[in-house]
Amino acid sequence: MEYRFGDDMTLALPFQGDGLSLTSDGLAKISIGLGVHAPELWTVLTVETSGCGFLPDRRPQILYERHIFHRLTGGKFDDGDISDPTAGGYGPRGAYQYDRLARAMAKDRLSALQSASWGIGQIMGENYGVAGFQDVESMVAAMSQSEDSQLAAVSAFLCNCHLSPFLQAHDWTSFARGYNGPNYAINRYDVRLNGEYQKCLAGGLPDLNVRAAQLYLTYLNFHPGAIDGIAGVETLAAFNDFATQNKVANTGVIDANAVQNLADAVAKPG
Repeated sequence: MEYRFGDDMTLALPFQGDGLSLTSDGLAKISIGLGVHAPELWTVLTVETSGCGFLPDRRPQILYERHIFHRLTGGKFDDGDISDPTAGGYGPRGAYQYDRLARAMAKDRLSALQSASWGIGQIMGENYGVAGFQDVESMVAAMSQSEDSQLAAVSAFLCNCHLSPFLQAHDWTSFARGYNGPNYAINRYDVRLNGEYQKCLAGGLPDLNVRAAQLYLTYLNFHPGAIDGIAGVETLAAFNDFATQNKVANTGVIDANAVQNLADAVAKPG
């Protein structure tokens, strides 16, 4: 099911879009296209972004890479902060990455957008072509729209880079080398992928209705806890607060109707 927020949303921040949550249709389409099941996809998404493609302010998750900006601009803006031949200097995740991106955009917009990794699968902007887009601006627009769009970009990247067979075979070392680059071993990326895959097999998968509710509750400044698709005490309490304040039904179960009520509230102007 797809929850539409409408065209009259007031957008207050650059890159702040609808921020729609991942749907069962979107997940199934990508699983079929890649020839894998949900555990393999959630393994990658959990390692990349803890399984969520948006910040609480509805902007896509990003990580700004100063060494990419250095390479794309020939080092002419090197300052050790937004441009440097070495990776690093990231600072905190979240909104701070947009502060760094904004400073780079003031120097060279397109190179800056290509120097950030975007969305639930953290696809680098410079890879817009293999992710299925004509230009980086189109990629960023899609990333701002929905996690379904973000996951579709991951799928295109995996197919075009011939990485899906490694995902199918659970060859985490080869997958990590292709997806995360030759330095994957420094962060034990392959080990983390294998660990998350075992957790997915053993502990079940997120409930997409609950997960959507958690994301939309976060947008609405309620506090559901982690966006993990598990209807724990914090999530149920946050939804109860929302339901009470907005005079909507609360059956004690977070189902599609509950998510639609949240989506409507997110879409409401002001």
